[in-house]
Amino acid sequence: MDVERSSLCNCVVNFLLEENYLLSAFELLHELLDDGRDDQAIRLKEFFSDPSHFPPDQISRFNSLRVADPQSLLEEKESLEEKLAISEYELRLAQEDILKLKTETRKKTGISLDESNESKLDASANHEPDLQPQKDIAFSDLGPLKDTDRHDLNCAVKEYLLLAGYRLTAMTFYEEVNNQNLDAWKNSSACVPDALRRYYYKYLSSTTEAAEERIGMLESLLKENDRLKNDNQSLLKSKDVSDAQATALKKSLEVLQKDIKDKEILVQDLKQSLESQRKELNDCRAEITSLKMHIEGARSARNLLASDSAQVESWSIENHSEEIKLLQNEIERLKAKHFVDTESIQSIKQEKGSEETVMGKRESDVTTSKPKKVPEDILTSLDENTILEKAENFLKHNGKPHSETDGLFTKSENPDESNAQKGLGTVQILSDALPKIVPYVLIQHREELLPLIMCAIERHPDSATRDSLTHTLFNLIKRPDDQQRRIIMDACVTLAKNVGQLRTEIELLPQCWEQINHMYEERRLLVAQSCGELAEFVRPEIRDSLILSIVQQLIEDSAIVVREAAAHNLALLLPLFPNTDKHFKVEEMMFQLVCDPSGVVVETTIKELVPALINWGSELDHVLQVLLSHILGSAQRCPPLSGVEGSVESHLRVLGERERWNIDVLLRLLVELLPFVHQKAVKTCPFPSEVADSTGISFTVSLLELYAGGFVEWPTFEWLHIECFPNLIRLASLLPQKEDNLRIRITKILLAVAEQFGESYLTHIMLPVFLVAVGENTDFKFFPSTVQSRIRGLRPQTLVAERLASMCVLPLLLAGVLGHSSKHEQLTKYLRSLLVQSSGQEGQPAKHEIVNSVRFICIFEEYHSMIFNILWELVVSSDINLKISAANFLKVIVPYIDAKVASTHVLPALVTLGSDQNLNVKYASVDAFGAVAQHFKNDTIVDKIRIQMDAFLEDGSVEATIAVVRALALAVPHTTDRLREYILEPFSWWS
Repeated sequence: MDVERSSLCNCVVNFLLEENYLLSAFELLHELLDDGRDDQAIRLKEFFSDPSHFPPDQISRFNSLRVADPQSLLEEKESLEEKLAISEYELRLAQEDILKLKTETRKKTGISLDESNESKLDASANHEPDLQPQKDIAFSDLGPLKDTDRHDLNCAVKEYLLLAGYRLTAMTFYEEVNNQNLDAWKNSSACVPDALRRYYYKYLSSTTEAAEERIGMLESLLKENDRLKNDNQSLLKSKDVSDAQATALKKSLEVLQKDIKDKEILVQDLKQSLESQRKELNDCRAEITSLKMHIEGARSARNLLASDSAQVESWSIENHSEEIKLLQNEIERLKAKHFVDTESIQSIKQEKGSEETVMGKRESDVTTSKPKKVPEDILTSLDENTILEKAENFLKHNGKPHSETDGLFTKSENPDESNAQKGLGTVQILSDALPKIVPYVLIQHREELLPLIMCAIERHPDSATRDSLTHTLFNLIKRPDDQQRRIIMDACVTLAKNVGQLRTEIELLPQCWEQINHMYEERRLLVAQSCGELAEFVRPEIRDSLILSIVQQLIEDSAIVVREAAAHNLALLLPLFPNTDKHFKVEEMMFQLVCDPSGVVVETTIKELVPALINWGSELDHVLQVLLSHILGSAQRCPPLSGVEGSVESHLRVLGERERWNIDVLLRLLVELLPFVHQKAVKTCPFPSEVADSTGISFTVSLLELYAGGFVEWPTFEWLHIECFPNLIRLASLLPQKEDNLRIRITKILLAVAEQFGESYLTHIMLPVFLVAVGENTDFKFFPSTVQSRIRGLRPQTLVAERLASMCVLPLLLAGVLGHSSKHEQLTKYLRSLLVQSSGQEGQPAKHEIVNSVRFICIFEEYHSMIFNILWELVVSSDINLKISAANFLKVIVPYIDAKVASTHVLPALVTLGSDQNLNVKYASVDAFGAVAQHFKNDTIVDKIRIQMDAFLEDGSVEATIAVVRALALAVPHTTDRLREYILEPFSWWS
């Protein structure tokens, strides 16, 4: 294809140059170069670079021509158009003359011109005529080129240029051929699509080489055709074979599909038979249960009647005899009066039967009237045949058998059977009617149907009907409220008591499982309540399998109330488990509930489920281990505050809302577990005689001395200072300054430990651990030698670790350890020495970490008076650094005090510092005044601030003005209108 394009392009190049279409040739040169077809542009390059065609001096003269402006060009165009109109006429006449002359000239020199043109074309196209042999082609005399032939060639060249994409060349060519309309190509034999290509093919086909090539192609095509015919025949044969195979496969597929359908039908039949057998099995189980109850009742009744049979039998026989005599007398009296017909006699016989039933009931009444009370369900299940046999034996023994009484005893079974059938029929009618009645009863009155539904469920013999009624019971109210759920749940519990374990498992629990994904949360809440309350009435192995699975699914419910109910009922369920095999699964569920995003669920879990889990599983050590792992893991998974390796911020973590919540609730859980830790530590104490002294305080000094001897192991006690405190210190070292809430939670844990384990433990165990953690020296007298190395490992080893300890651990030492009520005096001394030494030794104000620690302890209101006493000592000190530190401390504690404390303590101290002669002290107090203005809107406080600011501005120094503006600018959005106007007035005056 490339060879063909190259040949056509060469033909076009030759044509343009021969016809002297130089502009079109020049444009074609540029387009060929743009397309990267340099090999086809060689002749054009040589032509346009030939000095004989384009002299250099002429080109330079053209380049130096002045470029005309548009107006001059327009004028020239108009003049040229006028000249053109004149010259067109002259040109037309000249062309006619030229054509006549050309015709005559070509007739004379036609052959010589053709040969010379051919040699020129070959030389211009190849530039290497020696490389290709000349072809001996005989051409006939074509004669001169006619106008139609020239028009056809021009149209073919234009068409080629357009198809090849040389549009600029085509436009230039169109303009150069101005004496022909190339848009109108007459419909002739030369007017064909892609004409130039067809002309080229026609020329090639006229050569002998082309004929030989065509013959060779035809022969190869014939051979290829024969091969394709053979292939076609083989394909037809293989197609027939494939069709036969496809037919066989279709038949086998139909057979297989038929077999599959038959097997599906068989599977459905088997499923139906399995379902029916399952129902029959359930019915058999229920029947077995009722028979067992019946047998037990009969046995107990026999034992009861053994002692009282004589009295009961004599009384019943006399009663029967009297009743029969009365009935016979009545019948004779009625017969004598001839007033009774056949129907009335039948009714009297029925009355006689009813009297016999009444007598049977009186027997039972006599039995129940004995001092030893018998349960009613046992009396109803007595074996009537036993009573009759005893009565007959009694009559035979007395020698007074009566035919009437014999007949009575032989017929006494019939009324009971008929009553049982009537009762069963009543239950059947009730069961059929209830599903139709319930939808038409008002919702607030449907609970009144519960006794009927329970009676029908309890007594109906058909399991399918019982399932339907149980479904009605659970769905009695579409969205039951708390009271309605309580009524339904009480009914289910009563029903479970009456029907026993088997039917509870088979009939009640499936209803729970069906409702677990119900769209209404009230129904799912009913399922959650049933798990805890019905568990008592099922087998133990069902409790920790099916019911636990239901609860596990409920704790993942989207509704908060359902998850809360699941936590509550899981706590009720745990004591009923037969063993602790599922402890780790329940523990995992507990942690999932503790980390629930709802506070209600967390509260229920911590208050109810956690104590139940600890008391049931006795795996406190594992729970504590997992708890600490979760606490640390939640913080460590968060990204660092800074990516700069080795900086303090790279050790701190940016907590997300979810992680912050999880850590908070897990720390709350740790507080709730501390009493269990204390209880187990006391219980496992290896020195039981030393657990408590006469004052009742656990963990006395003598006990700690025995522990320090290191002769025994006490893992629960050691867990606090070996595992708990170090992990809390690690957690605090991950928390940035703004996480005050979590730091307060850790402080409460430490205070709770001190409260649980006593002052001796606080002094000799807790305090040394945290003193070491902040880099202080301490005494390890009360630690075993095996533990001392681990406690010493908490000491910070690098400068970054020391800064982290001062920033994160020091607040815990101040508020959580020394903040205990028994350590307030020691806290005052430690804090005073900390503030004084940190400012005096460094020769500069207190570090930011120390200031932040003081700020944190000011969150607790009980320390305010102590803090202000120490700060006043710094304010009145002669040391400039101490005064600046006092101003910084006053600034950070402003958000944690009220207006009264600000007026009585903070402002007087700041006024004192503001009147100091040292400018650094004065400017430090200005920032503190700005903090007060930002947080308080009290008029008295605002007036004091204005007076002091005026005093600062009266100094006239630029530094003082800048300090005032910077301090008060932050207060503008938060302060009162008076102070805002005071702050903004100088700016408006300056403007």
